Amino acid sequence: MTAYGTPLTAAPTPIPGLTVWELPVHGDSRGWFKENWQREKMTAAGLPDFGPVQNNISFNDAVGTTRGIHAEPWDKFVSVATGRIFGAWVDLREGPSFGAVYTCELDPSRAVFVPRGVGNAYQTLEPDTAYAYLVNDHWSADAAYTFLNLADETVAIAWPIPLDQAELSAKDAAHPRLAQVAPVPPRKTLILGAGGQLGRALRDALGERPHIEYATRSQLDLADPDLPTARRWGDYDTIINAAAHTAVDAAETAAGRRDAWAANVTGVAALARIAAEHRLTLVHVSSDYVFDGTLDRPYREDDPVCPLGVYGQTKAAGDALAALAPRHYIVRTSWVIGDGSNFVRTMTGLAARGIDPRVVDDQIGRLTFADDLARGIHHLLTTRAAYGIYNLTGTGEPTSWADIARRVFELTGHDPARVTGVSTDDYYASATTPIAPRPHNSVLETGKIEATGITMRSTFESLAAYVVTASPTSQEVHLPPT
Repeated sequence: MTAYGTPLTAAPTPIPGLTVWELPVHGDSRGWFKENWQREKMTAAGLPDFGPVQNNISFNDAVGTTRGIHAEPWDKFVSVATGRIFGAWVDLREGPSFGAVYTCELDPSRAVFVPRGVGNAYQTLEPDTAYAYLVNDHWSADAAYTFLNLADETVAIAWPIPLDQAELSAKDAAHPRLAQVAPVPPRKTLILGAGGQLGRALRDALGERPHIEYATRSQLDLADPDLPTARRWGDYDTIINAAAHTAVDAAETAAGRRDAWAANVTGVAALARIAAEHRLTLVHVSSDYVFDGTLDRPYREDDPVCPLGVYGQTKAAGDALAALAPRHYIVRTSWVIGDGSNFVRTMTGLAARGIDPRVVDDQIGRLTFADDLARGIHHLLTTRAAYGIYNLTGTGEPTSWADIARRVFELTGHDPARVTGVSTDDYYASATTPIAPRPHNSVLETGKIEATGITMRSTFESLAAYVVTASPTSQEVHLPPT
């Protein structure tokens, strides 16, 4: 019998994320009323803000009608409108709780939140039972389901009405036993820009697990207008955007300006919409170039953006768009060094070839090594740090590009005095193509991310380790943007 007047409460179960909800039901001689799902009250009480998009009702004529066990690729909030059921849930997700079981009865005063990958089944205990469920993805023929046999001996569900006396489909009766069930993997993580320095470092950090997907620009282009339909986004949990148009000087040309805005703004807007619509976490990598570099202190996350050139303008606009995704990490970094052509490898090559470079000495910042950047991103995701903007760079005393070049020469056994420092204006005085303005102060304050429990390595500690493995790539002096 339905209980009236109970307060809204939630209780955990042995299955992680599966919660039982006691619902207030208000009744009198005319009947009863309840708020079956109330977002504000329930999220305040701990229900995930799971974003339901579809409501389904299954009407069952007879006692003993039995349905399941189905693990679907979306979250569900199940309840009863009329009648009463015996509900059974089995964790079919990959992990230590695989095979865990929970059962209870549901009437109109009780509901259950069922996370994606948990098998759901029920048996009716009264005639004319209406079973309702909210889901947070639309039904799709392409969706992958996982099934378990109702009579599996391992989970040993104690059905009130024996299955040989119950009404069930031939399909449900033929589903596999637990030993034959492939566990439901986690939702996918997609890394965009997998061919770049950070993309390669993220591959090293996250590995080649089945639910980690890497995409280069040729495989998934941020500027592609079909990006919103390029994947079944309901299968994803996280997008890490390590892709960008980073040719800062080319961005000052007509063609480069279009390319920069397409990748760094239009593409990010599409990612933010995808993340918002499908409740994904968006990690967006940004740059010190969103600032003009005129402050006499390190830049904090809450400092107003004030970019100098087109590249910086597109990155600042991209940050604003990425922040529209409710679950976002905007990671601002500077002077990235990783696996590929970069300033350190250039200096290594020049030192070895006997070339004495002129290097800019009025731009101040800290190197950020791509493996440290990947480690920081992984830390934010695994610790579920508060969403928002985080500065993430190497630590230690800020230096100029010329200071870094001298340290590279010294580490490779060459005379650091061979490096001549010059101003930015002098260095580019003879340029015949457009040159983007650079911030003179690129130092970012890293206290916020360090407060989440990560310690970033010092720039020169990382540099010493990197130079051991770096191989020269060019005779040109590159001042790489982030």
